[in-house]
Amino acid sequence: MSKNILKKDKNFIWHPFTQLKTAPDPILIKEAKDDTLIDIDGKKYIDLISSWWVNIHGHGKKEINDEIYKQANTIDQIIFAGLTHEPAVTLAEKLVNILPKGLKRVFYSDNGSTSVEIALKVSYQYWFNKGKERRKFISFKGGYHGDTLGAMSVGYSTGFYKPFKNLTFKPDFISYPDNWKGNNMIEVQEKKALSEIDEILKKESDDIAAVIVEPMVQGAAGMKICRPEFLNKIVKKFQEKKIIVIFDEVMTGFGRTGKMFASEHLKVNPDIICLAKSLTGGILPLAATVFKEYIHDAFVDLSIDKSFLHGHSFSANSIACSAALASLQIFEREKTFLKIKRIEEIHKNGLEKLTNNELVCRTRFLGTIAAFDIVGFDTGYGAKIGETLKKVFLEKGYIIRPLGETLYLMPPYCIQEHKLENVYNIINKELKKI
Repeated sequence: MSKNILKKDKNFIWHPFTQLKTAPDPILIKEAKDDTLIDIDGKKYIDLISSWWVNIHGHGKKEINDEIYKQANTIDQIIFAGLTHEPAVTLAEKLVNILPKGLKRVFYSDNGSTSVEIALKVSYQYWFNKGKERRKFISFKGGYHGDTLGAMSVGYSTGFYKPFKNLTFKPDFISYPDNWKGNNMIEVQEKKALSEIDEILKKESDDIAAVIVEPMVQGAAGMKICRPEFLNKIVKKFQEKKIIVIFDEVMTGFGRTGKMFASEHLKVNPDIICLAKSLTGGILPLAATVFKEYIHDAFVDLSIDKSFLHGHSFSANSIACSAALASLQIFEREKTFLKIKRIEEIHKNGLEKLTNNELVCRTRFLGTIAAFDIVGFDTGYGAKIGETLKKVFLEKGYIIRPLGETLYLMPPYCIQEHKLENVYNIINKELKKI
């Protein structure tokens, strides 16, 4: 049966981020439970990337599944223009209560890319509505914000979007001063980035609609971690110039960095925040873009032309909203942040042991995210060393997807401690074989 399904997969499916010409057959998964995926032959794999950074409480979480079933038998899907429902309203209220101060107006969509697209469009139209049209955006080198057109534009420096160069708009890109253990140049890096910002603001601050940044951690760039001091400085600079600050917390939200939101590491708050991935516990697609009230106020008018004429068929899907509410309740009931703290401690100890390996450099961690770079091999997305290690770890029952020469771990919060500790032993052992 498995051969037949895989044959049909090859005939009918176009997988994301995959070169069919060179990629091996995908693994056929029949079951997912807690921190483990089980294939059709019964082989178990520990999910060390939370199934693309979404799953936080573990697969098959009963409390979430029960709410999904219950909601599906009450309201499944209704249009969200002109209608509303309790799960969406309750979730919006809960998000506003736990988000950084001032973020009060929730716009729902269904994935990270759309949450960013909404933030960009609202930022642009905000200035249009105010009669002070601003046409430019600022982003950061290496920043990844999704694969829709606007998201590609502000993430163009990642190198993923070369075929679309003439289709995207052109932001100003600022250096992202990433830090790691033993980095003695971080202050120089930050000074350079701040200087770049000052130069741009001097020339065109009145034409900049918004700036977008992944706070604390750039994900697809290779889990690059910056210091909160730097973010505090840049947010202050932008907000002093009335430039809208967008935090893309699609990946970092809901505990990933050791706090509910990466924004909580800072002394400043964004004007807009983008949420998705783990919003429902990673079970169903749902996204939210949340705004400060002054932004929403610019759209409230007797003229339809000042409305935000944007929406998605599945905006605020009631089943997904119910899953999100169940996920937030789990945080309270299971003392999730104690689990997160323990994962961070294991990362710290595991990376410390790896520093003795001559192939390992630039170790860094924050919350449940840990990463290091492998030296002496090719670099960049699609690097052969990453593909080689991915295959090695799969054979041993570990789902790890290196980002080029960067090997990272981002497990669900339910992972058993001995499993995560053992992963570091396996990584060290396999690196010594190279």
